[in-house]
Amino acid sequence: MSKTIQAVRGMNDFSPNETRLWQWLEQTIRETFAGYGYSEVRSPIIESTHLFKRGVGEATDIVEKEMFTFARDEESLTLRPEGTAGCVRAAIEHGWIYNQEQRLWYIGPMFRYERPQKGRYRQFHQAGVEIFGIANAEADAELILLTARLWEKLGIRQHVKLQLNSIGDLEVRTRYREALVAFLQQHLDVLKQDPDSERRLTTNPLRILDTKHQVLQQVLNDAPKLHDFLDDESKAHFNRLCEILDAMGIAYEINQKLVRGLDYYNKTVFEWVTDALGAQGTVCGGGRYDGLVAQLGGHATEGVGFAMGMERLALLVQEVNPTIALPRAVDIYLVHSGEGADLAAFRLAETIRDALPTLRVMLHTSGGNFKKQFKRADKLGAKIALVLGESEVADNTVVIKDLFGQSEQVTVAQSTLINELSDRFSQE
Repeated sequence: MSKTIQAVRGMNDFSPNETRLWQWLEQTIRETFAGYGYSEVRSPIIESTHLFKRGVGEATDIVEKEMFTFARDEESLTLRPEGTAGCVRAAIEHGWIYNQEQRLWYIGPMFRYERPQKGRYRQFHQAGVEIFGIANAEADAELILLTARLWEKLGIRQHVKLQLNSIGDLEVRTRYREALVAFLQQHLDVLKQDPDSERRLTTNPLRILDTKHQVLQQVLNDAPKLHDFLDDESKAHFNRLCEILDAMGIAYEINQKLVRGLDYYNKTVFEWVTDALGAQGTVCGGGRYDGLVAQLGGHATEGVGFAMGMERLALLVQEVNPTIALPRAVDIYLVHSGEGADLAAFRLAETIRDALPTLRVMLHTSGGNFKKQFKRADKLGAKIALVLGESEVADNTVVIKDLFGQSEQVTVAQSTLINELSDRFSQE
């Protein structure tokens, strides 16, 4: 027997039960984004490698060591590691944001070559939102309000906390970087205990603020504070954002060590974090990137957005809301036996699908007696079984059996079946 072929490490399959949760998550996300007037866009999962080097930043962990990059016909291509750069590229290329505001969203797979762990895979999925052409803090606030509403719908609002920071503009970060590097050079002995942070000292020192190394974090408590370097415009922008969030009752923590992992951010950065999955982890993160469009070749256009990891979101929902009522895989299971019942069952199933297209109707097609068929209906979690035998075919009737035991079994004329089913499912 030949060896079975397995999925590539860090790239996972999803079972029918898992996809039901994902479909519910995706539908809730779509409805929430639509409720704020955002429009969906779709872009390729493969882009020019140069897009990410220019947009994400060559000194970031993503570009340095996490991208899936390959050559094809002397062209360097990369599986997208995040969604913003591709969305901006598409918006510039097709003129979606030229002299106009846009509120866009996307959802789909991303790829990073890193060590797989729970909730973090080499192929993972993100949903993201981007606002273009609005410079003020009201746009930042709307994104945070949108996510807070989504958390309420998903039943996780009490298990996530909002962290905010302002990282100013490029000039601010340049001055702060010099001060931070000067401070860290006085603590090289501690820095060497964290190889990633030691490397970042010369490539991307602000990312050192995000280290998980506990001793280094203690040292960083005495480091220069980013807010002491902010320009007046960044301060006013951040104060306005906080004012709106206070007025809307959104609790937050100002975390001056929060910088995000990508080079294109400026002014507002934020994360929703949770400790319900063990060590604190980020569920959603984003911020403002007013220079990215111009950096990628477009006209100067302000931008702000966020992305959320779907795998971690699914884990969090399951952890804090294990009894969540997901849509049934099957609403109606049609069982049949006897002469002429099979063709009658086919016709009846199609009639129901025509009249009640939102219901999930499954026709038994694998033979066996009624006991076997009812067992299959129970396993699938169907609410109702419809029964056709020879007598029902002859009388043009059908038996309705409530598999949840909420009502008595009844026999009705097929001519009244649609109304009967409509009444039963409209009560849910």
